[in-house]
Amino acid sequence: MNRPNAPIDGAALLDEVEAFHRRFNVFPTEHAYVAVTLWDAHAHLMDALDGTARIAFLSPEPGSGKSRALEIIETLTPRSATTVNASANALFRLVSADEGTPTLLFDEIDTVFGPKAGGNEEVRGFLNSGYRRGAKSLRCVGDGSDQKAAFLPSFCAVAMAGLGSLPDTILTRSVIIRMRKKAPNEKCEPYRRRVHEKQGHALRDRLAEWAAPLHDQIANAWPDMPEGVTDRPADVWEPLLAVADAAGGHWPERARAACVALIKAAREGDEASLGVRLLTDLRDRVFCGVDKLPTAAILEVLLGIDDAPWADMSEDGQQIKPLTARAMAKLLSQYVRPDNTPIKPKGIRVGSTTPKGYYAEDLSDAWARYCPPPPGESATAATAATPQVNTGESVADTPSETRHMFAESDTRALRSVG
Repeated sequence: MNRPNAPIDGAALLDEVEAFHRRFNVFPTEHAYVAVTLWDAHAHLMDALDGTARIAFLSPEPGSGKSRALEIIETLTPRSATTVNASANALFRLVSADEGTPTLLFDEIDTVFGPKAGGNEEVRGFLNSGYRRGAKSLRCVGDGSDQKAAFLPSFCAVAMAGLGSLPDTILTRSVIIRMRKKAPNEKCEPYRRRVHEKQGHALRDRLAEWAAPLHDQIANAWPDMPEGVTDRPADVWEPLLAVADAAGGHWPERARAACVALIKAAREGDEASLGVRLLTDLRDRVFCGVDKLPTAAILEVLLGIDDAPWADMSEDGQQIKPLTARAMAKLLSQYVRPDNTPIKPKGIRVGSTTPKGYYAEDLSDAWARYCPPPPGESATAATAATPQVNTGESVADTPSETRHMFAESDTRALRSVG
């Protein structure tokens, strides 16, 4: 037990917070316990931090412990406020209330951003902007007809739990914990609020006491980032690493290991935007060294990729099966050629005809900027699937047995097109 006014051992205290989570939560990895514990502590230092990491507990199915994780966090963080569905105006007013910066716990976040939720752009804007100190939005405040414009802050710590995924703009600002149902051999203690909430609050108060004298140290901290952690991931993890460094002991090392592992897991679990997926498939599975291809030939290959979305597309709310030339042109036009003009189909000389198609040189800049590194193995297998187009005949108009022969043809003829 600490003597009155004796400094609190930060590392030992974080160990206790982690042990409290372990009693009631089964997280998917050891790194998740580290991240959640640091997140709890960082919520007590919001006045010193320039940024905050969102934390998102996501799972494909109910009953995976997401809400329980928020319940435990609620007992450990200052001025915690749990909501299931709140308007953006209510959230802005909560953050600007005189009681101080809240810790916002958003359960069932899939009801806010799920397929039936309609986007909720104002709530998305609140969550996107509020990860940085000083973020404000213009709102009308007042009673009745006495309304005035005012800038309201949105900076606060936010933990979320929900099914499925979240908008990319929120995920990139978050530490992502992908929860799963407990296995038969995984056990944890049942949580009883009237018994265990007081224990969590006792830890919360000790976290607040430990954090109070660290304000200046945290405000001036520039924690060393693991190699390769830059840009937005660095913004997300900087406050958590600063807390780990302040705690000392084994926490700086564990924090950086968790940082690397969870960033890697998030990247591997990302679903690329449809545009990036299209660019990547064009580079790795369609062109494969060919300098130009007609649109019909490109579509033939795309629609033959079993694990791709191109056979079942939607555009402007209407189902399109399969991907059309128009839809592909619309996706690619979002990106630019090396001369900074939009990527658009051009005429390609094929025998005596000039069908529309695309040139690899027009796609090269977008490939370099947006696509992940090419696969390490040889592209021979991928090129074997590229259809042969040495006439002006549209691949899409050919009989199925002919299309099958195209799919098995060698690509050397493609290199001589034009």
